[in-house]
Amino acid sequence: MVPTNYRKVIAFALSLLFLSARAGGTDRTAYEFLQSYGFPMGILPKGVTHYDLDASSGKFNAYLNGSCSFSLEGSYKLKYRSRIGGYIKKDKLTKLSGVRVKVLLLWLNIVEVRRHGEKLEFSVGMASAEFPINNFDVSPQCGCGVDCKNVEEKMNRGSLRTNPFVSSM
Repeated sequence: MVPTNYRKVIAFALSLLFLSARAGGTDRTAYEFLQSYGFPMGILPKGVTHYDLDASSGKFNAYLNGSCSFSLEGSYKLKYRSRIGGYIKKDKLTKLSGVRVKVLLLWLNIVEVRRHGEKLEFSVGMASAEFPINNFDVSPQCGCGVDCKNVEEKMNRGSLRTNPFVSSM
């Protein structure tokens, strides 16, 4: 049997180990987590509540309060589910789930994102497209993307009839 004083010392030591492990990186936001792997924070919309990561395999999940949709540059429509998952390595996201893009009339899953220098390549499996990385410096907001000020102005003038801050998914 372990004396009471030793139990307290062991409990204290375990507490310190736990706290130092948390200080070592698990308190990072999902956006900081992405940046540590070479990705800009803007590939995730605002509102990620938490994430989990299996460091040995690179498997991750990021969680939003709900689904999220918005348009970018007027021609790309994106939808995020409340859980986004996949595998992450330096400059590479694979086996993605939970992110879709509208191409012409079809909704396609974005299955991979790779960083090539100052460009990001997004793949839907059979096709891919590259964009400058600085397009993703800012996280888009559900409902209005990155042009929320313009949407707010239209709402104030009465030329926008729907609420862009509510997801339509």
